[in-house]
Amino acid sequence: MTALRQIKKALITVYHKEGLHEILQQLHSAGVCLLSTGGTREFIESLEIPCESVERYTNFPAILGGRVKTLHPEIFGGILARSESDDDEFQLSRYGIDRIDLVIVDLYPLADTIASGASHDEIIEKIDIGGVSLIRAAAKNFRDVLVVASQSMYSPLLHILKEKGAETTVEERRWFAREAFAVTSGYDAVAFRWFDDGEDSVFRAAGDSPMQLRYGENPHQRGRFFGRFEDMFDKIHGKELSYNNLLDIDAAVSLIDEFQETTFAVLKHNNPCGIASRPGIADAWRAALACDPVSAYGGILVTNAPVNREAAAEIDKIFFEVIIASDYDTDALELLMHRKNRIILIRKPCKLPKVQYRSLLNGVLLQDRDVLQASADDMQAMTERVPTASEAEDLAFAKLVVKHCKSNAIVLTRDKQMCASGVGQTSRVDALKQAIEKALRFGFDLQEAVMASDAFFPFADCVEIASQAGIRAVIQPGGSVNDSLSVDYCNAHGIAMVKTGIRHFKH
Repeated sequence: MTALRQIKKALITVYHKEGLHEILQQLHSAGVCLLSTGGTREFIESLEIPCESVERYTNFPAILGGRVKTLHPEIFGGILARSESDDDEFQLSRYGIDRIDLVIVDLYPLADTIASGASHDEIIEKIDIGGVSLIRAAAKNFRDVLVVASQSMYSPLLHILKEKGAETTVEERRWFAREAFAVTSGYDAVAFRWFDDGEDSVFRAAGDSPMQLRYGENPHQRGRFFGRFEDMFDKIHGKELSYNNLLDIDAAVSLIDEFQETTFAVLKHNNPCGIASRPGIADAWRAALACDPVSAYGGILVTNAPVNREAAAEIDKIFFEVIIASDYDTDALELLMHRKNRIILIRKPCKLPKVQYRSLLNGVLLQDRDVLQASADDMQAMTERVPTASEAEDLAFAKLVVKHCKSNAIVLTRDKQMCASGVGQTSRVDALKQAIEKALRFGFDLQEAVMASDAFFPFADCVEIASQAGIRAVIQPGGSVNDSLSVDYCNAHGIAMVKTGIRHFKH
């Protein structure tokens, strides 16, 4: 540890005062001279600690309703002066400027103000100018100045003050400078996104306080999550979340949000391997598990209803990684918690971003989230026979499920229960054959079942194979130049087919 610097003068201007008391006491005990403005100075003096006002120090008042307080050469000269520069030392002496060795700033809460639905003028006034400028200046000159840019940095500062007094190394100051630029870059990203108003004219993303994951997709890869997981979920029980857990959780909530009826789903590797809608939660679980009880092992469970003890007793019979529900009865929770590693989450209301990002090559892909749903009015009959009422219900169910399966995807359903799916295949025919084989292996009778496809049928082969398996109704986006081939086959064999006009590829 090298380049020790003594803290002799500190500038402190903060919005939130919590956690500052002990730091101020330590600085005062070490003989550090304090400078501050407005409410911060009043707070410091209320602790009976001497503090000089910036206005008196610079001999210049705060102007423009407080917009300009610290933006003064005597402040920024004291922060930016380089100790190794003879010319800087000469100018400090010439203009009577003292060095400022410590800058503590807590920026205006811009993100919280925007989230609160505040007015345009209120948001504008919460865009911090002086604070950001102070942070950047102090961080730039980290060789000589220590910068503390948020409340999250109070604890490491206090540790230094208690352990070593008012003295820091260049390595410590560089760490604080790095954290400070993380604060200002995130703050600027919030301001930009507000001005950009959802246009995504350029890519700017920032995240604080990453969740450390056990590892990435594989044990040899590092993994972190940047986001506010606690805004979406209460984690009630279980081990630490993994990278793959989070991918599956994202897929699970995206799927379950499509359904209004009581629905239970099981996911594995981001794909639904079982899903069913039923009047009761326990019946919904049994029907979902029946779709593929083998793949359900080690899966992610999700429901849009509270879990009662009856359902919990059935769920407890299998090994699973994560369960997500809107709530749990007390006795259900007690039962599920007896295995220490089970991750139990309660879903909270939370507005999801409208766009999705994916890094690839040497850049980032951005797209709108796929929230489009085909309504009953969007389902246009393509064949002479139209679906019956029960078939129409199953088709509507199937199209919601297939939307959340990796392409190429086929989903077979009956009575609002997935019989099987074929996912992630390079051929749609292979996806269909996979689905039929799985359905028969787990004892499903496909007579009178329906089929959903995530994209159109370029040839009649899929509807021919489906018909031979007993499928009686089909839903697809339509739009192939060869649509007529599938339509003609369906008409010749009494199959109802509807199109939505909406493709749902998922890669």
